[in-house]
This record gives sequence, structure tokens and C-alpha cells, in this order.
Amino acid sequence: MQYDQGFSDFFYTAPDGLRLHARVYGEANSGLWPVVCLPGLTRNARDFHELALHLSRQEKNPRKVIAFDYRGRGQSAYDPDVGHYNVGVEAGDILAGLAGLGIEQAAFIGTSRGGLIIHVLGAMRPAVLKAIVLNDIGPVIEVEGLAHISSYLERTPKPKTSAAAIDAQRRAHGDDFAALTEADWERMVSAIYRETEAGLVPDFDQNLVDTLVGLDFTKPLPDLWPQFEALAAVPLLAIRGGNSKLLSAATLEEMRKRHPGMEAITVIGQGHAPFLETGGLPDTIAAFLDRAEQQVQAK
Repeated sequence: MQYDQGFSDFFYTAPDGLRLHARVYGEANSGLWPVVCLPGLTRNARDFHELALHLSRQEKNPRKVIAFDYRGRGQSAYDPDVGHYNVGVEAGDILAGLAGLGIEQAAFIGTSRGGLIIHVLGAMRPAVLKAIVLNDIGPVIEVEGLAHISSYLERTPKPKTSAAAIDAQRRAHGDDFAALTEADWERMVSAIYRETEAGLVPDFDQNLVDTLVGLDFTKPLPDLWPQFEALAAVPLLAIRGGNSKLLSAATLEEMRKRHPGMEAITVIGQGHAPFLETGGLPDTIAAFLDRAEQQVQAK
């Protein structure tokens, strides 16, 4: 284990043979629900580093945390078939990784695409979901938000230095993330780029951009209300960025109505998607997980 970094690397084989990667924080089995962290479309396990350290090092209730790199992201192998970059295949990859780790049930934290994968897991294997945190994602994806992501990915900055990368990210997203500090922007850049001899490069397969080609951004996207309603018995915390273009306030309110036990918070000064290591979010998430586990055990 890489004790200085607080995690170990776990490599496993996907159902179709691709070599995939996850980070495992907190090796000891505390008897509490482990936590599975699922990132956004082009993001990777590094997005959850600070949160994973926080959850795995809680004095009273330390939890094992597994943060996944989907195929084509981070340290997972790139897929030669771009058609495999879809939430169904990726959900199957997550289940394969959990099987390799001997984990049958867990709490799940999903940012953006990660939340969509949670909806799919609820249909594929509902028993695996013990509690859910949805970070700026819900059953309805606003076309404006997805169009914004698609446009950004098509012109992904390719800076040579960290300073240039921070400047590019701030220019692209600064209006939506006024609450971020310089340290926050630095962590963001270290998470989404990797260093090469030629300089920094985005740490994902550029073919992922092709998965958004052909979408008609003038029409509403199919919703996932049936899949969301199937999660009604699972403790749920929904987090929305106050400036989010992907998850609307109206959708969040409708989620409350359809999941009466759902807890929800809006993060002021952040857009899509809030940084889960900022402000009081780590403590909020830890407390939610403890509360959810206690409630389930009391039934």
C-alpha cells in the first residue's frame, strides 16, 4: 500500500478482458458500509482523493473507500471500441471490480455520469445499493448543461504547464465556480491532467468526445424517473451546485416529492459539479452515511 498517499492501487479485469483500475482507501474492514465513488464523464478516481481520505480516516466511523477509473480514464486501459463507452458497460465494470474486492453491498457516491451509473446499478443489482449520494445529477439532464459539456470537450484546452491549465480552467468555468480558492483550482487541474514529456494532457481517451456526437441538443433528453423511483427505499442525499446547468432546481424539487426521505443541499457559488472536498461537504457526507446506516440497522 502507498501509505504516504493513503491508498492502494487495485487493478482488475473487466468482463470483456480490459484492464481497469481503482483506488482503495482504508484497507482495514471496519464492519461499516464501504463507499464506492464514481466520477463524471471524463473524470477519474483522483477527483475523490480528499473526500476519500476524510471518510477513511474518520475517528469514530472510518470507512473503506473505493474510487474507480472507468475504462478510458485515469489508469484504466482505453477501449478500442468507442461504443463500449456507455453507462451500461461501465456499470458492469463496477460490479466486476466490487466482485474482485469481495464487496457485495456499499454506499455509492456518484458525480454526474457516476450518478447515471448508480441508476443503472439500481436496475441491474438493487441489493448492492445501501445508500446513495448524487452529486449534481438526477433523472432529468438539462440539454443546456450537456451541450455546455459537449462544447467544452470539443475544445478541451491542452496547456503545457499547470499554471496555464489553471488559467484555462478558470476562464472556462470561473463564472460558475466563484466560491473556489486557488488551491481548489490546483487540485482540479492535478485531477484532470497527467504529465507527459510533451507537457500536460487530459487524462482520458479523446474518443469519449465522440459519444456525444449526434445528440440533438434542441430536444429534451430521455429521463430516468422510473429508475429513480426504484431507489425510493434507499437513503439518498442529493447535492446540487447553485449555478448548475445540468441539474435544475425544479428537478431537485421533483426528486424530493418522489423520494420523500431524500435529503438535499445546494452548494452556493459552484456549478456542475460541486467539489465534494470543499466547504463542509466532507463532514456532511460522512454524517449522512452514518445516519443512513444507523437508520437501516434500526429497522
